Amino acid sequence: MSQHDPQNVLDLFVIGGGINGCAIARDAVGRGLSIELAEMNDLASATSSASTKLFHGGLRYLEYWEVRLVREALIERELLLKAMPHISWPMRFVLPYHKDMRFEGDTPTSKLLSVVMPWMKGRRPAWLIRLGLFMYDHLGGRKILPATTSVNLSSGPEGAPLNDRFRKAYEYSDCWVEDSRLVALSARDAQARGATVNVRTKVIAVTQVDGIWHVTLADQETGTERVVLARMLINAAGPWVESIIQNTVRVNSAEGVRLVRGSHIVTRKLYEHDKCYLFQGEDGRVIFTIPYETDFTLIGTTDAAHDDPEIKPSCTPEEERYLLDFASNYLKQPISRDDIVWSYSGVRPLYDDGASSASAATRDYVLTLNEGAGAPVLNVFGGKITTHRKLAESAMEKIEPFFAHLGAPWTAGVPLPGGDFPVDGVAALTERLMAQYAFLTAPWAKRLVKAYGTEAFDVLGDANEVADLGQDFGATLTEREVMWLVDHEFARSAEDIVWRRSKLGLRLSADEIAALDDWLANR
Repeated sequence: MSQHDPQNVLDLFVIGGGINGCAIARDAVGRGLSIELAEMNDLASATSSASTKLFHGGLRYLEYWEVRLVREALIERELLLKAMPHISWPMRFVLPYHKDMRFEGDTPTSKLLSVVMPWMKGRRPAWLIRLGLFMYDHLGGRKILPATTSVNLSSGPEGAPLNDRFRKAYEYSDCWVEDSRLVALSARDAQARGATVNVRTKVIAVTQVDGIWHVTLADQETGTERVVLARMLINAAGPWVESIIQNTVRVNSAEGVRLVRGSHIVTRKLYEHDKCYLFQGEDGRVIFTIPYETDFTLIGTTDAAHDDPEIKPSCTPEEERYLLDFASNYLKQPISRDDIVWSYSGVRPLYDDGASSASAATRDYVLTLNEGAGAPVLNVFGGKITTHRKLAESAMEKIEPFFAHLGAPWTAGVPLPGGDFPVDGVAALTERLMAQYAFLTAPWAKRLVKAYGTEAFDVLGDANEVADLGQDFGATLTEREVMWLVDHEFARSAEDIVWRRSKLGLRLSADEIAALDDWLANR
């Protein structure tokens, strides 16, 4: 390969297969750039599969006066909902109120009120919550999602699981999203438009020669190495972004990342209705409890410092106890460790802005351009899953001076694979699927539609009966679906399939998961 042959030089090489890297690759290839992406593990194997799984504006960020971040996220919420109605859907959030609710002590709002209303002693007044929810309703030009309402907890089903001391609540809208499926579908779309997407491929060396990056890649499964040439690097390595800057690209930069661990627990189903709760603690922090995978409840999250990206995050006993106690303070029936069926933890790579605490560190994204190494590199810090599309557009604005042929923004409203149906069309699509494939049960059909949307028909193909779908791995996972995930969604292992492309790990036994791994290894 000649470094002087422009045919062999990519426009962009993207390091990192989380939501930021995949969104940037998708946007860039759709604007006419040549793209290659490398992820050292599976897509979304770190932060992007460990979120609270919400497209939300970040109601609590209003207390930090991050109005631009909240407004951008609220506008994006409905735009994204329309582009992926299979993996995202509206939800209602119930915020119980009582007079002892407090601020986090270091928010700008709490500091201001401590001066002008010292008698409140850090408590959140009801009028302030109503003001925040009014802004939440109106900052983003909401069209689909219903507005905030008040709820009488003494009489409505929302109050049934709660301690009797909670009489009043506010109910507002946000959206659910299947985070790791979002990443896989974004990567699929990027690939379909011409990008090269590599999983289990590590960037082991980067050098600059005559203004061109030489990127050495190592296949983590075979050990083989190859070199790729690119005009520009995108460092979207998430928790490893600082390590890439200092140890791989080796440029002088004072910019750093603040690693904050967020842990979640999944319990048995705690209540019958389909609404979420936003619980506010006496320490000022908040947690969500969210109906999850039909039969479970998701509770999270925590904010704890995490020192080393090489240490795999896990929900510590202390975090587990914190979440159990926090939720139990609101619930009629306290919950214990015996109620936990699964836990997960992720590391948020926040831009180090010198904030005094993990929860006060900015959740906004920061993009920095560095040309000190002789060829440009764009570093991506932070970001929220809700603003991934806007982050990608902002990245394109940053790199535009280097690419005269860069096309115009295009991703707003363009559906992801399988998302080409109406926001309220899940039930109708499920009925269509069951009509064509009479062997499907209703829960099975709904699971397929909520994973694959209109592509559920492609997954099942020409099957006339269950036997046509090949080996049954349990919990409605069949050989044909597994092969779709391997052939179209970059899956390699059972973990990729049962914990990231789906959450069937909650329903499969350890032996069934091991059998799937054996089958994949031997196919």
